Amino acid sequence: MPREIALLDALVPSLFLVFLASVVFQVILDRVLAWCGVYRYVWHPPLFRLSCFVCIFGVCGLLALR
Repeated sequence: MPREIALLDALVPSLFLVFLASVVFQVILDRVLAWCGVYRYVWHPPLFRLSCFVCIFGVCGLLALR
C-alpha cells in the first residue's frame, strides 16, 4: 500500500482512508449495538465506543498495511 495518496491534489496518508472506513463501520456497529440494547449492560458507554473504534481501526490498519 502506498504511503501517501493524492486526494483532490493533496497528499494524505493512506491510513486516513482506513480511518474514514473505520468511522463508517463503527457508526454502523454503534447503531446495531444500541438497537440490540447492549449499552444497558456496559459500565461506561462512551469508553466502550472509543475502545471499539480503536480495535476496529487497529485491525483495519494492520490488514491494510499488510
